[in-house]
Parts: sequence; C-alpha cells; structure tokens
Amino acid sequence: MTEINEEELYKRALRVWGKEPQMLQVIEEMSELIKEILKNVNRKKDNVDEIIEEAADVEIMLGQLKCCYGITDKIRAYKAEKLKVIAKRLDDWEQKEKENDAKTA
Repeated sequence: MTEINEEELYKRALRVWGKEPQMLQVIEEMSELIKEILKNVNRKKDNVDEIIEEAADVEIMLGQLKCCYGITDKIRAYKAEKLKVIAKRLDDWEQKEKENDAKTA
C-alpha cells in the first residue's frame, strides 16, 4: 500500500464529492463528536472509543475544510498566536494560585 498524502486526498474528495457536500459533512462529523462528548460528560458513559472515532473524523474533515478554503497556513499562524495567549493565561492563573496558597499557609 502506498503512503497517503492527506492534502492530495482532501483535494480528491472535494473534487469527487463536491465542496458543498463535504462542508456539510464537516458539520455532521462535528455534531457527532459533540454528541459523544455530551454522553461522556453528562451521562458518564464509557464511550472513549466513540470519542476517538469521531475526533478522527472531525480532524479529517477539518483537513478538507482547510483545503477547500485554502486557509491551512492562516490557521496555523492564528493557532500559534492563540496558543501563546493560552500559555500566558495559564501562567497568570498558576501564579495567582501560588499567591493564594501562600496567603492561606
């Protein structure tokens, strides 16, 4: 079996099945992941295998979405900036926790 080039596969899927149907599929896969997460959190269902399956489907469809709109590089850059913001928030949060612990000790 040959190695799969994800971007080429995404382009092929968009060409064969069409952009609109594939973008609707993105939405469907996201909703299925949401449903499984809700089952796990709200109902305490042991469905990690289902979450794995749906998360993989969502990742695949997000690859197609990025390919469809030609936004892979823009998302990568935006994500890098968002991660910096999250890291800063976590640093601030942990510092406040340390200060609170020191006050109560």
